[in-house]
Amino acid sequence: MSLTPGARLGPYEIAALIGAGAMGEVYRARDPRLGRDVAIKVLAPAFAGDASRLHRLDQEARAAAALNHPNILAVFDIGQDAAAPYIVSELLEGETLREKLKAGSLPVRKAVEYGVQIAHGLAAAHEKGIVHRDLKPDNVFVTTSGRVKILDFGLAKLTEPEPVAGVGSIVPTMAPGAPGTQPGMVLGTLGYMSPEQVRGIPADHRSDIFSFGAILYEMLSGKPAFQRDTAADTMSAILKEHPPEIARHVPPVVARIVERCLEKSPALRFQSTEDLAFALGGALAADSDIRAADETVPAVRATRRNPWMWGALAAGVVAIAVIAFAATALVRPSADADLPVKLNVPQPATVIQTDTAIKISPDGTRLAFAAVTPDGRRLWIRPLNALDAYPLMDTDGATQPFWSADGRSLGFFVSGQLKRIDVASGTVATICAAPTATGGTWNADDTIVFSSRGQLHRVSAAGGTDALLPGMNGQRDGASLAYPVFLPDGRHLLYLDTGSGGVNEATIYGAALDAPARTMVLQAAVSNATYSNGYLFFIRGTALVAQPFDAGRMTLGGNPVTIAEEVQRTPNGVPGGAFAVSDRVLAYRIGAGVRGFPTQLQWFDRSGKILGTVGERADYSDVELSPDGTRATVSVLDPGTGRDLWIFDLARGIPTRFTSDPADEYGSIWSPDGSQIIFTSRRKGHFDLFEKASSGSGAEQEVLVDNRDKWPMSWSPDGQSILYSTGTISAAGVRPHLWAVPLVGDRKPVPVLDDPQFTQFPGTLSPDGRWIAYASNESGPNDIYVASFPSLSGKTRVSTAGGSWPRWRRDGKELFFLDNTKLMAADVTISGAQISIGAVHKLFEQRWPQGARYSYDVAPDGQRILGATRVEAPIASPITLVVNWLADLKK
Repeated sequence: MSLTPGARLGPYEIAALIGAGAMGEVYRARDPRLGRDVAIKVLAPAFAGDASRLHRLDQEARAAAALNHPNILAVFDIGQDAAAPYIVSELLEGETLREKLKAGSLPVRKAVEYGVQIAHGLAAAHEKGIVHRDLKPDNVFVTTSGRVKILDFGLAKLTEPEPVAGVGSIVPTMAPGAPGTQPGMVLGTLGYMSPEQVRGIPADHRSDIFSFGAILYEMLSGKPAFQRDTAADTMSAILKEHPPEIARHVPPVVARIVERCLEKSPALRFQSTEDLAFALGGALAADSDIRAADETVPAVRATRRNPWMWGALAAGVVAIAVIAFAATALVRPSADADLPVKLNVPQPATVIQTDTAIKISPDGTRLAFAAVTPDGRRLWIRPLNALDAYPLMDTDGATQPFWSADGRSLGFFVSGQLKRIDVASGTVATICAAPTATGGTWNADDTIVFSSRGQLHRVSAAGGTDALLPGMNGQRDGASLAYPVFLPDGRHLLYLDTGSGGVNEATIYGAALDAPARTMVLQAAVSNATYSNGYLFFIRGTALVAQPFDAGRMTLGGNPVTIAEEVQRTPNGVPGGAFAVSDRVLAYRIGAGVRGFPTQLQWFDRSGKILGTVGERADYSDVELSPDGTRATVSVLDPGTGRDLWIFDLARGIPTRFTSDPADEYGSIWSPDGSQIIFTSRRKGHFDLFEKASSGSGAEQEVLVDNRDKWPMSWSPDGQSILYSTGTISAAGVRPHLWAVPLVGDRKPVPVLDDPQFTQFPGTLSPDGRWIAYASNESGPNDIYVASFPSLSGKTRVSTAGGSWPRWRRDGKELFFLDNTKLMAADVTISGAQISIGAVHKLFEQRWPQGARYSYDVAPDGQRILGATRVEAPIASPITLVVNWLADLKK
């Protein structure tokens, strides 16, 4: 059926025909319910009554809908209108890879970049047990922003056992109207099918790897790998022939990847698309080889460039010249020792957030940092003699990288573990458990010292059992030890001791690996510290400074010299700064992360549809609704003074300042009647608990003041006590646990959940006060648990794949929590002294601020969610490099 603009298909309004194929037509349409444009594939009338074709359409929808990956086309809906079956997906702007290849081969780097994205998309599908089986340039789409999307899972099938084909079952692809897929029948597209598909025998995920190899070959050479004059000749070539030698300008490492993908035997190919992605990522790491390859492409390709490209090319030449000059200064110190060079290294275009931990390789030739892109968080490497950084595959979620002494590997932390990655090969290995980590360092003897749960541990880089360092841990009550860094001898190290959190308590200490004594180096420290060439680098106020330092005696001398102002600091938690230094190169980042991130308070329905906004954009967190849902407290970052609490009148969207002390004020909880608010403030050196009338009138009263940081979690329904979190010291370190304090009588705190082996935070009481929901890492990563209160009996695990920040619905019939970007909900049934947790399902995903406390709350009826979500990505500021910094410092 042909649809005209303005026609309706189910709830969708047709806008225009996009294209047509053998199975139907694709239209651009509008979804008025969500206010978005979509693409709709409508099955051709000839097939609408064909049960097998309908099954294929349903199969495509189910296969694609099971996947959620940035490199796979997202499927939203499936339906049937007036006997016209249709499938609804995201609308893409750009062109297919087939269209791009009409002009010939692609530059090697672009081909490999596309290949990496295709491999990641396939890996996500294969992980779900889905094989595409019809991968070809027509089914690969490149958006205008350069994102690659895999299309059309119409031939995909879940990899259940298949009937084994009989001998001699090679047959052509089925003709239109054929009854369906039968054992031994060839499915796919000639020229891109694997040998096993041609033979009609069972094909697993390695069949997609063969098809991928054919696509990569064509991107690099501009010619199909196996296409011949007839179908029979093409099938014969796939079974028996190797494609012509790939273009000579293609680097050998890339050519070998293609050859391995195109092995006739599945056993000789890459055995997983994850391995394939690693290999391609390693090829990108060989940046100079790929760039040199692209420079040898015949000049005729340049004539295809648009005129505006020449301006970009000229800018690139200037950038290359600057980097080449800096690189020369690195490798020829004797000639340029008196000439410092300063330049900015921009972040990759897709990066939206970078960590403070940036590290320079020991030889000063490469930067390592963790960054967040739309694909997630990964480690990145920037060679200083190259124009671009590249991501390290298999480092998803990684933070706080640090180099090995030989510069061949990086240590990093992810999901409560310390891992290492060989930078050249991409091989990743787990070293040991390292929950709540804050920095690591690696000496020439392959000893790693790292911070975990506020204590310093040592472990062999080869893996094994870690051990606490003697003489350093437990010196000060409530202290966290962080950011260890070896001194040049590999035996002594520096680290930050935060103290118990009071103002000016943080101190830099020096110590030896095997000695019980430690030496105070610098009091009132506000960041990590590192050493090079007789200078100690650290942050004082907002400035990065360097001060003469005798590493043998562990003593400072002379006066500090300011290097740069407003250097990036960690916005919360253990104080740290974005800087690193080697013998010849100093690196630091200005500004990013100091002033927070733009967010917007928004109302959502349970599907994630935005119902309205509240207030202006700001850096919001600690969202807490009043009991009647008409007001909300939030903490708002004032760049000049820090965080304060504000109360929003939600009907009018108007905020009123609630606190104004120069110290930071954070999380808040409302009394059951809404008349009082308890919050935490650092005005006395620690985060202590204070109470104030929600009307804003009257004086603030102390609730609990001691030498530990505290955050209010929940007010008991009877109004007699509150649940709060505080750091508890144990043999395993300082961990957040849950305590309670009565609001009447002696106000003596009592522990609620303080198992010394695990973290128990955050937590909240049920509306009837008989149950407590909390997050704990007792089963590995944080998950949500429910137990009776105060007996803590009948503990039930709610989540199994991660969870934190639980919230009860006001009638106690649902429990909400966050699983990274996903807002989840679990059905709850309470009968007497028994509680039953039902189905857990995802409501929607949003860009919840990372590291924030409660960034959402649920309206009393459970149908609306008030959330502080990121509405725009901050631009990651560049990293500033100073080559020959010592000459600059001496000036």
